[in-house]
Amino acid sequence: MSYSVAQRTREIGIRMTLGALALTRLMKALLFGVTPTDARTFIAVPVVLVAVTLLASYVPAWRASKVDPTVALRYE
Repeated sequence: MSYSVAQRTREIGIRMTLGALALTRLMKALLFGVTPTDARTFIAVPVVLVAVTLLASYVPAWRASKVDPTVALRYE
């Protein structure tokens, strides 16, 4: 597998580049007021997604940490 990927590295790079060019054109058509190279948007979206993910995992973890272990074991 490694040999096959190494032999096709150039082809993979070309396909990724063409896909990225097509994706930026599609994004330009779909997003109003956002250019394909709008750095603020492409930084803000992952930051918001990470914040939502952390909050979504923090709340259940916080609730689970409040449970008394002996009470939890009694129910099983």
